[in-house]
Amino acid sequence: SPPIAEQIIRSLKLIMGLDGTTQGLQRVQQLAKNTRYFRQRLQEMGFIIYGNKNASVVPLLLYMPGKVAAFARHMLEKKIGVVVVGFPATPLAEARARFCVSAAHTREMLDTVVCCVMKI
Repeated sequence: SPPIAEQIIRSLKLIMGLDGTTQGLQRVQQLAKNTRYFRQRLQEMGFIIYGNKNASVVPLLLYMPGKVAAFARHMLEKKIGVVVVGFPATPLAEARARFCVSAAHTREMLDTVVCCVMKI
């Protein structure tokens, strides 16, 4: 639809700096920084992280199919948005949780998620 197309065009102009500001570049840089930080924290704790190291979608391997539902419930209780995927969409022992990191996330928010993941 035209409104959606206009929103996409404006977003691209912002990212490319064609709006006359550096706001888009700052957001892209913050997103990259947040993504690196979040992935590094999870890996330091011994978790296996799939996907491209620069991608803002961070897939965390959960291993046990029985943990998938409990993990999703725990994250929901903590008001943390996560998408969980298990068998048959993944191999039986490769269930995963997918976190979507944003430029708007603060370090404190990311640390809260890491702490909640550790508790499970």
